[in-house]
Amino acid sequence: MTDMWVNETLYPAWGQRFAVARELARVKSDFQDIAIFESAFHGRVMLLDGIVQISERDEFVYQEMLAHVPLLAHGDAKSVLIIGAGDGGVLRRVLMHQGVTKAVMVEIDGEVIRLAKQFLPMIGGDAWTDPRSEVIVGDGIDYVKCAPDASFDVIIVDSTDPIGVGEVLFTDEFYQNCARILTDRGLIVNQCGVPFMQADELRETSARRGKFFPHVTAYVAAVPTYVGGYMTLGWAGKDAALTSLPVATIAERARAAGILGTTEYWSPEIHVASFWLPPYIAKHLPK
Repeated sequence: MTDMWVNETLYPAWGQRFAVARELARVKSDFQDIAIFESAFHGRVMLLDGIVQISERDEFVYQEMLAHVPLLAHGDAKSVLIIGAGDGGVLRRVLMHQGVTKAVMVEIDGEVIRLAKQFLPMIGGDAWTDPRSEVIVGDGIDYVKCAPDASFDVIIVDSTDPIGVGEVLFTDEFYQNCARILTDRGLIVNQCGVPFMQADELRETSARRGKFFPHVTAYVAAVPTYVGGYMTLGWAGKDAALTSLPVATIAERARAAGILGTTEYWSPEIHVASFWLPPYIAKHLPK
C-alpha cells in the first residue's frame, strides 16, 4: 500500500485524495501550479493549483459531453472555437466529427499543453497535428474580442472555475463577444461546476449569459473525479430548439459525423436525457 497521497484542495470542508504511485511533473508556470502524477487507480492525473483537472480513468465522460453534445445538437457545425482545454481531449473529440473543417484552440498556459503532450499523450492523441486544428497559446478573452463576426458555429469553454486565470472567461464582455462571433444558430457551452457544492457558479454564470443569448440552460454529466454529484455544463444559444431534439435525430447525426459507437459515456439517449435536470439544479437557471 502506498504511503504517498495527494489531497485535492477545491473545498475547505470536503475533499478527495489519490494514492500516488509516482510524481511525473511539478511546474510553476506564469499562471498556475501544474502537477501531474501517476495514481494507483485513476491513471495519470493533472492538477492545477491543487485542483483535479483530468484523470486518464474518467476523462472520457467530461470530454465526450463537452464536445459531442453541442456539435450534434447544432447538426452542421463546421467551425469550432475551443478556449482552454490544454490537455487536448476536447480538441480530439471535436475533430472526430467529419463535418468539422476548422477547430481553433486557445489556451493561455503553454506549459499545460507542453506537459499534456509529454505526460498525457493519449488524451490529445493526433489532434495536435490534425491539419484542421489551429492551436494558439494566448488569452481567450483577447481572441474573442478580435475575432470576426459570425466566424464560429460552436464555442466550447473548458476553463478552471471563475477564480484566478479563468475568471475573465465568466464576464459580460466575454459572453457579449462570444454572441457576436457566433453564427445565426451558434451556441456556447462551458463548465459551470458541481452545483451541489458550487450553485453560485451556475446561477451567476447563467444570469450573465442570459444578457446576450435568448436561450440559456444547462446539461449534466456524472464525472467521478469532480466530486459532489453532477457536473453542469452551461449552455447559451440562439436557437432554443437545439436542446429538445429527439433521440433518433441525434443518433442519425452521430452516424453521419462518424462517432456513433465510438464513445464510452455519450450516447443519443444520454444526450437527450442530460438536459432533463433535477430540481435542485434547475432552480438555479433563469425562469
